[in-house]
Amino acid sequence: MTSKSYQVPENEPMTVGEPAVAYGTAFSKVSSSDDWNPNVPFHGTQEEWWEHFHRIEEGEFMTIEEADREFEVWKKEYLASRI
Repeated sequence: MTSKSYQVPENEPMTVGEPAVAYGTAFSKVSSSDDWNPNVPFHGTQEEWWEHFHRIEEGEFMTIEEADREFEVWKKEYLASRI
């Protein structure tokens, strides 16, 4: 990955919404995987990725049929409440 250089005016304060500040503040501290920020690239070892995937797989899953049934019930209740 190439290193981007941001052209920041010297006399103007930067806001957190600017990429240079977001990246600078994210990398200025050591962050754990619990401090995940979707705007900052995550680099981890293969073991860290596998641990992350296994934690996801331990969660509750439902079949697509169950999800469709729950959605239809929710949609029916939601539309009825809007009338």
